[in-house]
Amino acid sequence: MVTNAIMEAKTHMKPQGDIGNMQAATGDLGNGAVHILTIPFPAAGHILPHIDFIHQLLLRGLKVTILVTPKNLHFLNPILSLYSSSNNIETLVLPFPSHPSIPPGVENMVGFPISFGPIFMEAMAELYNPLFQWFQTHPSPPVAIISDMLLSSWVNTLSSNLTIHHLTFMVINANSTLPLVRKGMKKLSPSIERFAKNAVVPSLKSWGIIFNTFLELDGDKMEIIKEEFTEHDRLWAIGPLLPIKATNNERGGPSSIPRDEVIAWLDSCKRVNSVVFIGFGSQISLTKLQMEAIASALEESRVRFIWGIKGDSQNMVPLGFEERLAGKGVVIKGWVPQQAILDHRTVGSYLTHCGWNSALEGLLGGALLLAWPMQVDHFDNTNLLVDKLGVAIRACEGLTTVPDPNKLARVLSKSVSADQPERARAMKLRQAALDAIQMDGSSYTALNSLVKTLSCIRK
Repeated sequence: MVTNAIMEAKTHMKPQGDIGNMQAATGDLGNGAVHILTIPFPAAGHILPHIDFIHQLLLRGLKVTILVTPKNLHFLNPILSLYSSSNNIETLVLPFPSHPSIPPGVENMVGFPISFGPIFMEAMAELYNPLFQWFQTHPSPPVAIISDMLLSSWVNTLSSNLTIHHLTFMVINANSTLPLVRKGMKKLSPSIERFAKNAVVPSLKSWGIIFNTFLELDGDKMEIIKEEFTEHDRLWAIGPLLPIKATNNERGGPSSIPRDEVIAWLDSCKRVNSVVFIGFGSQISLTKLQMEAIASALEESRVRFIWGIKGDSQNMVPLGFEERLAGKGVVIKGWVPQQAILDHRTVGSYLTHCGWNSALEGLLGGALLLAWPMQVDHFDNTNLLVDKLGVAIRACEGLTTVPDPNKLARVLSKSVSADQPERARAMKLRQAALDAIQMDGSSYTALNSLVKTLSCIRK
């Protein structure tokens, strides 16, 4: 019964970003004249949901200028292509500021560990002066700035000096935000405490706060944040944001296997929920021992699989593994068409680090999450999804932990061979997420409310 429901749900999932329907439903809420500047943080896990958010603003009639540096311009290709005939989207391309700890020519965190986050934050802060000058000389400058949470500290100052409003786009959910700012709720490592002080706390001091989550999941935590850490009620839950559909892998970068070949292989698997997808986001590189443990678990479990491998881990696939499991699985090195994979009817489970973007994509795709939290908000997401809601399964834990291959093999095998209570509960949560982004749903309504608020801003 569960399998049939999942297959039907995957087949009939309606996109949040259907342009014709959305425009007809919302009308010109932005009056076609309100100009907003957005500033994403240069990391794939930040810039991609930011672009999906911009898509929703454009659908509702706002004019958006997107600030990027030259080597991050390619991330915008899908949205620039989608709106190629529109006058409501522009790019502001500024040189990436040099920094002694960032190699020349590097402009984003792809391939860098999360410890480089504060360094990239420092570099991006150097855009303050050229951006201030741009505002001063622009004939019709933006009336508000929406920045990534990691840029909030200096953008708060910039917007204040420009006498305009600043809103923060949060790429973590409210459940993960709260422990970072509520003293005594969780013991923080020195590095995470610095992150909270320099990024999360300034985010909550901005004029408005936008979360990629939905009230039915995160509303209670958002209420606490509003009552304890802000002096206003300008908080919006607008997710889950659906990715803009790209025709190839250009959404993120180059891949060893074309998207069409990946989907063709999944089509050949035929049986619903029979494939395990393995991927750990854009910032995680596994160790040689971790790679060997996963490879051993896959061989022992005999499940069909797609394994996405990025960074240094690409050179650590055990010798002979791909040849021995030819036909049983696919190893993709480089960028992975993750959402297309997770949306496919044959994908039944997802071994993931449980970053918030990936967790939402897995949930929407109907894949059972097998959580292996590794850093920052991964642990809070896992606690929420596994321990509190019972919609996911904990497979491993820790950035350097090497899983027991035999135990992991059993988890993988069971995740695609048996109906589990976690899957049934996950499908109910998935439906709540889909309901939130449909017309008159909580997130759909919040997006409209956000745009109306922005539309009332005049310089």
